Amino acid sequence: MRLGAGDPLAPAAPGRPLSMRAGRRGAAAPGGRGRPAGQERAAADGAGSTSPLTTVFLIWLTFLCTVQGTDHMGPRPRQRRQLGYGAWTHWGSWSACSSTCGDGASFRTRRCIRFPEEEMCKGPLRQYRVCELDECLPGSVPFRAVQCSLYDGKPVLGSQTPYQWVPFHGAPNLCDLNCLAVGHNFYYTFGRVLDGTRCSPDSRDLCISGRCLRAGCDGLLGSESQADACGVCGGRNESCVLVHHVFRAAFPSSGYFGYQNVTQIPAGARHIKVTDSSRNYLALMTANQRYVINGDWAIDWPGTYEAGGTQVRYTRTADAHESLEAAGPTQEDLLVMVLFQEPNAGIEFQFWLPKEHFHPIQSDASPLRQPQTREVGDGSPREHPAILPAPPSQNDIARKTPQWEGTPLPAKVPPGSSGLCGVCDSPRGKSQRIHHYCNSDFVFRARILSKRRVGQETRYDVHVLHTYHNRFPVVRREFVWVPDACDCPLLAEQREYVLMARRHVNYEHTLNRLLLPRGGYARPWTPREDLQLRDVPKHCSRGGTPP
Repeated sequence: MRLGAGDPLAPAAPGRPLSMRAGRRGAAAPGGRGRPAGQERAAADGAGSTSPLTTVFLIWLTFLCTVQGTDHMGPRPRQRRQLGYGAWTHWGSWSACSSTCGDGASFRTRRCIRFPEEEMCKGPLRQYRVCELDECLPGSVPFRAVQCSLYDGKPVLGSQTPYQWVPFHGAPNLCDLNCLAVGHNFYYTFGRVLDGTRCSPDSRDLCISGRCLRAGCDGLLGSESQADACGVCGGRNESCVLVHHVFRAAFPSSGYFGYQNVTQIPAGARHIKVTDSSRNYLALMTANQRYVINGDWAIDWPGTYEAGGTQVRYTRTADAHESLEAAGPTQEDLLVMVLFQEPNAGIEFQFWLPKEHFHPIQSDASPLRQPQTREVGDGSPREHPAILPAPPSQNDIARKTPQWEGTPLPAKVPPGSSGLCGVCDSPRGKSQRIHHYCNSDFVFRARILSKRRVGQETRYDVHVLHTYHNRFPVVRREFVWVPDACDCPLLAEQREYVLMARRHVNYEHTLNRLLLPRGGYARPWTPREDLQLRDVPKHCSRGGTPP
C-alpha cells in the first residue's frame, strides 16, 4: 500500500518538523482515507493519560526539587545546643569531729565532674553532720570560751593594753566570735567562730560557715528532714494511729468523790496530751501501781516528772486549766486517772500509737481497770498536809489514808476471815464450759501478773492476751476481782489462764469492774482448751444460755 502525501501515517517530508503535523491533528487529507475527528481525539487523550504510580512519582520529584532549591537560598540559623549539668561523684568519708566532747560537727565533700560546655552540678559541695559525742566533764571550758581566750594579751584597735576575753552572747550575729573584755564595757568581734560552735548556750544549733544551722532528724545540719508523729524520719504518719477521745464519765449520784480511771496509755505511745478544765485533778500512775503525779490524795506542784521512760510536763493554771504532756515514746503502760471534786466536764486525751501496739481489744476509755476504792470519810488524816494550789483551797481535797491498802496475799487463810475457806470446786467438763461461756460478760486468755488482798476480796492484775467473747470493751491490762480471800479459784502468778468473768456495777454506780465469782471458770490455758473454746459459741442461744 502506498501512502499519500496527505495521509496521516505518511512520513514527514525532509526539513519539516513533526510537530507541525501534530497541529493539524483531526483534519483529513483531501482524497485520502481519513479517520473521524471523534476517534482521533479519543486516541490522543488515551496516549496522554498517566498511571497513579507515575503521578505519585512526579509529586515526590517536585517536592524534592523544592527542598533542594531552598537549601541554596542561604544558611539556616544555627540552633543552640542545650547545655546539661555535670555529675557528682560519691560522697567522701566523714572528717574528724571539731570537738572531743559535747557539741561538734564533721563534714564530707564530693566533686563535680563536667565537660567545659556543661553547667555546674546542682546541690551542695559539702555536707555537715552533728557528732555523737559524750558530754564534757564538769568544769570543762566551753568551745566558744576557748576561742576567745586565744586573743588574750593581744593588741586590739591599735591599743597595747592587754585584755582578757570571755564570750559575749548579746551581739546580733550569733556565729561571730564576739568576746567581752574582762573588766570593761565593750566587746570585740574576732571574725567568725569555728565550725561546730554552739550558736548560744541554751540552743543545740551549731554554727557552720557563719550560719546558725539546725540538725534535721537525719543528723545533717541544715537539713529540713523532720520526724513524723510515729518517730520515723521523713515519714508520713503511716506506721502509727492517732488515739483521740474525750472521757465523759458522769459524776456519781451518790456523791462519791475520789480517783477514777480515765484511760490507759500503752507502751510505745508518742506525743501524749491530756487536758482538763475543771476543779478536778489529773493523776498519773505507772504500770506497777506507783503514783507519779497527784497520787494518794496529795496534789503536786506543776513541773516535769519522770514516768514510763519519758519526761511528763504537768501544768496547772489559776483558771483551773490542767494538762499532762509527754513526747514519748513510753517504755511501759501509764494509767491516767482523775481525782473527782465536781461533775466531770470532759477530759480530752490523745496520743500516737504504733500500729503493732494498737490491739483490737483495746478501749482507751474503759472504766473496768480500777484500783482499790478510796472514799472520803474513812480512816485518819495523814500526818503531812497536802500541797494545794489556790484556787482551789486546801479544804477541797480530803487528806485521808485509804481504807484498804494493798498488801501481799497470804497463802491460805488470811487474817480477818471467818474459819476455814473450805473446798474450792472448779467447774469442769463440756457442759460447764458452755454454761459459763454463754452466761459470762468476758471470756479471755490472760497472764496473772500479781495478786493482792484488798479488804475481804482478792484483786488480780492480769495481762489480757486474747479475747474469745466480751460484751464490753477491755484493755490489755485489767484488774480481776474475786469476792473472797481464799484463793478460789486458785490462780498462780506468771501463769496463763482462760477466765470467764462478769461485769460488776454496784447500786451507787461507784464500782465498775471485772468480777470472777467464787468457783468461777478459770482453767489453765492450753492449745486443747483453746480449740475447745472456739467451738463453744455455736452452742449459745440468743438468750445467752446453752441449748
